[in-house]
Amino acid sequence: MSGTSLDGLDIIACRFKHETKAYNFEILAAETIEYAKEWKHKLSQVFHYSELEVKELDIRYAEFISDCIINFNEKYHLSPDFIGSHGHTVFHKPNQAYTLQIGNGKIIKKLTNISTVSNFRKQDMMLGGQGAPLVPIGDKLLFSEFDFCLNLGGFANLSWSDDGIRKACDISPCNILLNMLANRLGIEYDHGGELASKGTIIDELCDHWNTYPFYKQESPKSLGREWFENNFLKDLNNPNDSIQDLLRTGVEHIATQISHWINEKSNQISQKILVTGGGTFNNFLLDQIRLRLKENILLSRPDPQIINYKEALIFAFLAFLRVKGSNNVLASVTGASQDHSSGDVFW
Repeated sequence: MSGTSLDGLDIIACRFKHETKAYNFEILAAETIEYAKEWKHKLSQVFHYSELEVKELDIRYAEFISDCIINFNEKYHLSPDFIGSHGHTVFHKPNQAYTLQIGNGKIIKKLTNISTVSNFRKQDMMLGGQGAPLVPIGDKLLFSEFDFCLNLGGFANLSWSDDGIRKACDISPCNILLNMLANRLGIEYDHGGELASKGTIIDELCDHWNTYPFYKQESPKSLGREWFENNFLKDLNNPNDSIQDLLRTGVEHIATQISHWINEKSNQISQKILVTGGGTFNNFLLDQIRLRLKENILLSRPDPQIINYKEALIFAFLAFLRVKGSNNVLASVTGASQDHSSGDVFW
């Protein structure tokens, strides 16, 4: 799994069991391969590449993934039954029924000699869905003890149960915004949200961001880098605004959108939220979300392995379901015409 925040390539080895109606998982090993500067630059700029350049990078990136998997398997003495590879998203345009993740599954299968499942999103769009989010079926089947599952990745997304029906959507930008600002100071991210906590909210800018039509839409809905760049980049280049103030404003915006959505969807009984993704380590962001939530809602931080690797874990689970021939995408989440089993399989 590679996310929009460009932290690196997440690799996880899992064992899944299906007993009656319950699914269980065991994590055997997990590791993040940090991107070298060259890869970070390519993946951050591929959005602007020509069609030919994207095709070339699709091959090179698959070779990179394959090398990482081979080394991972040797390091941890693993012989996996199959690989589930999300790849890295280049384009995601749900309104145009178009999505593209690079990291060619056929090449990964060829180089690793392991059956590979990839290209999870395209079929859902062909069935009229958003192609995202796909993680909620894992939330439903692997983390059912939680009322909400909140992921603070490049984008913040949420899944929840509505009268037994799983629903989910992207909420707002998250680390894609905060890390971009931190990078301007020569750091990877704002550690613990310390810089943001010292900034001042730019009220006019925050109010402007909160008016975007996306936030008034009901689920299903999803976001991509294109939406973020079109709506935020120009506002981040005002020389009169300090990075600390922009970070504080970003945290305010993110916390406002997340808490508003959860408060709207929650009932009056005690409820638990599982929080994962890199943003979970941003203590200031979590504090701001807590301040805005109803008193009956409890944020729960799992152990670091689940925080860091839950998304990769669930894409492995999606591949497991696909190989079994079971549905791995929920129409109630993506808006597709039906539940379905998605992913290209290279045996």
